[in-house]
Amino acid sequence: MAGQRIGYKRVSTVDQNTGRQLEGISIDKIFEDKASGKNTARPQLLAALEFCREGDILVVHSMDRLARNLTDLRLLVKDLTARGVAVQFIKESLTFTGDDSPMANLLLSMLGAVAEFERALILERQREGIALAKAAGKYKGRKPTLSADTIIEIRQRSAAGEKKAALAREFSVSRETIYAYLHQQAA
Repeated sequence: MAGQRIGYKRVSTVDQNTGRQLEGISIDKIFEDKASGKNTARPQLLAALEFCREGDILVVHSMDRLARNLTDLRLLVKDLTARGVAVQFIKESLTFTGDDSPMANLLLSMLGAVAEFERALILERQREGIALAKAAGKYKGRKPTLSADTIIEIRQRSAAGEKKAALAREFSVSRETIYAYLHQQAA
């Protein structure tokens, strides 16, 4: 029995559209993330990886949609092909099965390195833009998640022994946010 064709689409932000990815490609089931490709901690990618079975083909528009990190890209392809799942990249016209030629593996590494390099350039341009905006007084950073009064309340309740996790749940923020506000007080 032939396996299924599992599609995976990814864009970096919620206001971007995946419409052009896998357009006109026959797919049995599709998974779609709106998250950065900086790592593999993406809910729909993890769901797709779990869903894939031996004989299936994971179809992705391009390598940079699967991963923006060469190590992650190579590991994903290696792990999938070791399970008997082929990985097909439409844009690059490459399919990996585990019995890949040295040339195919070279292309995977080279194109994956280009995707990683592109991400590094994007981050560099972003940092430069923020630095220029800060110098011009136009960038103030992200607005505080919690009001000054709420922060005072959290600090008092934490000092009284309330658990940080409970405070985080109550105020709909992460524990890391709670710790950051508590650390600001100490600094």
